[in-house]
Formats: sequence, structure tokens, C-alpha cells
Amino acid sequence: MKNILVIDDAATVRMYHCNILIEAGYHTEEAINGIEALEKALTTHFDLYIVDINMPKMDGYGFLKEVRSQKDINQVPAIMVSTESASNDQVLAYSAGANLYLVKPVRPNDLLSYTRLLLGEGA
Repeated sequence: MKNILVIDDAATVRMYHCNILIEAGYHTEEAINGIEALEKALTTHFDLYIVDINMPKMDGYGFLKEVRSQKDINQVPAIMVSTESASNDQVLAYSAGANLYLVKPVRPNDLLSYTRLLLGEGA
């Protein structure tokens, strides 16, 4: 079973994303900021990260940059999800190491299609 880390400071957003993924047969874990997510990423194998941008302590950009600098986990795909829809936010997300950028609220079918795509399961 694929293991996905959902990183967002908003409990309702984490619950929304996790429920969609769990119903589709994925195992999920949650983190409330980039620091907690990094600690989990360094000790647990994940197949995908779903990352919010705006979080306290360490934002999504900081988390992705740190993950991408770690030899053992730098190839795990990441979907950055944010309320920020300016093109500059997308540029920053991809520069930090995101594989995909989605604007909240993400439709369940879109989240599952892109998750399957990045996990190599086809759409």
C-alpha cells in the first residue's frame, strides 16, 4: 500500500485530503508544518508528499528544499497545494522541488488522478 504524507496546518484540509486518499486505498499520515513533516520524512518511507505552502515554523517551500537536499528521500514526488494562485507562486513551488502545483480547493478526482500519475499507477 502506498504511503502518502499530507502536510497542512489546517486540520480540515488535512482531513479532506486524507479522506479522499484513504477511500482510494492509500495509507496517509499527517503533519501540521514543514518541521514535523521533515522529521517524519526522515524516519518513515513515503511514496508521495502533498504539501501546503503557508504554514508556521517551516513553510512548504522550506520543506521541499530540505527534502530535495536529502540523499535518501530526494526523489519522492511532491504535489504542492495552495490557495495562492499567482504564477509566481507556481514558479517558487517548482523551484523548491514540487512535481505539480494545484490550487485549493482541489477536486477529489483531480487529487486522485495526479496522485496516481505521480505514483506511476496511470490516471
